[in-house]
Amino acid sequence: MSKEDVGITVSKNDDFSEWYTQVVLKAKLADYAPVKGLIVLRPDGYSIWESLRSTFDKKFAKNGIRNGFLPVLIPESLLGKEQKHFAGFNPEVFWVTHSGTNEVGDRLALRPTSETLAYTLYSKWIQSWRDLPLKINFWNTALRAEIKATKPFLRTSEFLWQEGHTVHTTQEEAEKEVMKILDIYKNTVEEELAIPVTTGKKSEKEKFVGAVYTTTMESIMPDGKALQMGTSHFLGQNFSKPFEVKFADKDNVEHFAWQTSWGVSWRLIGAMIMTHGDDQGLVLPPKVAPIQVVIVPIYRNDEGKTKVMPKVEEIKEKLELKNLRVHVDQREGLSPGYKFNDWEMKGVPIRIELGPKDIEKNSMVVAKRINREKDNLGFEDVEKIISILDEIQAQMFQNAKEQSVKNTLKVSDYSEFKLKIEEGGFLIAPWCGKLKCEEKIKEETGADIRVIPFGSENTEKKCLCCEEQSTVFPIFARGY
Repeated sequence: MSKEDVGITVSKNDDFSEWYTQVVLKAKLADYAPVKGLIVLRPDGYSIWESLRSTFDKKFAKNGIRNGFLPVLIPESLLGKEQKHFAGFNPEVFWVTHSGTNEVGDRLALRPTSETLAYTLYSKWIQSWRDLPLKINFWNTALRAEIKATKPFLRTSEFLWQEGHTVHTTQEEAEKEVMKILDIYKNTVEEELAIPVTTGKKSEKEKFVGAVYTTTMESIMPDGKALQMGTSHFLGQNFSKPFEVKFADKDNVEHFAWQTSWGVSWRLIGAMIMTHGDDQGLVLPPKVAPIQVVIVPIYRNDEGKTKVMPKVEEIKEKLELKNLRVHVDQREGLSPGYKFNDWEMKGVPIRIELGPKDIEKNSMVVAKRINREKDNLGFEDVEKIISILDEIQAQMFQNAKEQSVKNTLKVSDYSEFKLKIEEGGFLIAPWCGKLKCEEKIKEETGADIRVIPFGSENTEKKCLCCEEQSTVFPIFARGY
């Protein structure tokens, strides 16, 4: 028996980090690559990513965004065009210096992000107002030499992501785009992955390097650490000027364009695992589950098989006609109990158990992964599986929402803040808006300003740190 065949050996509450790693590996979402810091995405893991990609593509298309492709190599001379932006990534860049035994000359960076490459091209493609808005999304990998402890999906030196880059004639239009994308992100994560998020702006200290401002969506994980789920940046003209992304207006007067960039990564899969998983393994939201229903036939001999399998195929066909993703487990030499545990490990939302006695009763056993409850369902009611899956999706979001509320606390006293941050969670606290207080809090507690929620402006309290007048109530937390 291989290590993959052994169930989760630690409790989620007792050793969250080890529990998470075991779920990733044993649920067969990913595995470690031969190169440190890299992972291999297995079919179930990639299927979840494809599901998210499909949803995003449909929503992007409705917003006039099309997909393109960018190469992975970027000349160092291009990266140097926007010094401040590049300086933020420089410690993490992988460099290509040779082709075979020959030096390449201008070093080539393995893409840490694509602003410099995309905008060099945009400056060629855009001449007049008729070429705008230009909205392109790229499904890429990005590579960054991860110097912190690596974690599958959360911190790896190469990761799957999408990055969108748009160009507009006016500041107003660009800023509207920033918010449209943030709404797409929020709705998709909450509706597909059943994870509640808080949206708002990053502080000046935490914003994307080179952006005028960064909007973000943040979520709190069950272990009390925050996770950045996605960002949408207003770049203003900070890139259009050095890269000469310009357009001629209707009067043939030339102007620098206004730009945005935005992205999410496979970190979303990591968030899903942490939010919903339990001590038995993965728990998948039905909307993204590679397999939504698994049918386990139960029989001891050929006579039993002959009796059970026609009904199994009939149920499978009915469910597939309703566009459900169904799998029949016909593996030989494994007990039903082993199969039940295996599918629970993999997080399949619904398991149907069907044996000769069930055929006689004209019903089947339906087991729900979310709570491991079992019910009998008549064959004539097989299409109720659809509504059960919808109920599971809604319940998973509600459970995650309750966990988020439980892990969120308002604090106005710094001594209490220092105590509570040790317990983890989102801490909502008054802040004066000054960098020195933000840095002091980070240095003394390890907590960052994760997000300044929209509408959190407040001057009724004193700053948590310096006791001067507050301006906003950000959310502080330690994060991944």
